[in-house]
Amino acid sequence: MFVTGTPAWQDLGTALVAEVQAAVPGAAADDVALVLVQRGAGGRPEGFVHRGAEPIYPCSLVKAFHLVHALSALDEGRAEAHGELDRAMRDMILWSSNTATNYVIDILTGTTGDTLLDGAEYLDWMSKRERLNRFFWRMGWPDWEGCRIAQKLMDDTRYGREARFAAEGGGNLNRLTALAAARLMWELFEGDLPLSPPARGRAQAILSRDPAGPDAARPEYQLSEYLGGALPSGVQVWSKAGHNLWTGDAATSWFKHDMIRITAPNRAPLLAVLMTTGEHFAAGPASVFPEFGAKIWERVAAMA
Repeated sequence: MFVTGTPAWQDLGTALVAEVQAAVPGAAADDVALVLVQRGAGGRPEGFVHRGAEPIYPCSLVKAFHLVHALSALDEGRAEAHGELDRAMRDMILWSSNTATNYVIDILTGTTGDTLLDGAEYLDWMSKRERLNRFFWRMGWPDWEGCRIAQKLMDDTRYGREARFAAEGGGNLNRLTALAAARLMWELFEGDLPLSPPARGRAQAILSRDPAGPDAARPEYQLSEYLGGALPSGVQVWSKAGHNLWTGDAATSWFKHDMIRITAPNRAPLLAVLMTTGEHFAAGPASVFPEFGAKIWERVAAMA
């Protein structure tokens, strides 16, 4: 685990988990995974972790991982730069487009999807799609344990080879841990990723959110109903969220997540990852995530 805890962070985080659980009738502590990270002594990551190593269906959080992978592929010449890829990388983050994400996945893996395949052809296709996992396995992060992101993003259930691949091994759906999401954001801004400086800057720019901008209230912008939706003026925000209601598949239904980096003048940057499970969160009051994000920001300031 890349985050070091302290008694102060433990006290703060434990209280916050209890409060977000209490804010949603029917919620239990096991419905929440929370990771908070800030630079500590010597620049090392310090913070709080609750169920951070639990693999959870991640919805659209995987799109931030595909963005980093795509920019690395462009750096290394494994993908060719073109306008449609630029547009897809932007739209899969800006509007959380599943269609854009699946285009990026096809570019990274040299595959297409849906129709049935068999035998060697199917095994070759599956191996190519596993490139999405292998890229992050090579990072050597302990926080990646239990994660997989090789499935495409669907607005409802899956068919053909996509359904077969998702079911391989008794259940091969996407999974992320809150620690892996926090690790990606930490390495992108504070640490080391296989990205050139221009590519790193481009990833950061694509993940940026403008709380005062014209798109801030749009649900597709994934800010107003998430952790960044009620922060004070003057903050800077980078984030990627995910939200599934009923999809037709119980394994991919009723999740709401956010991974966010927040900073402001005279404040150390704060990373927060909140992953929630269950209809009471996913279909609950839209105010829960924004109020909780503001509470985290205030409480961390008071702890300093």
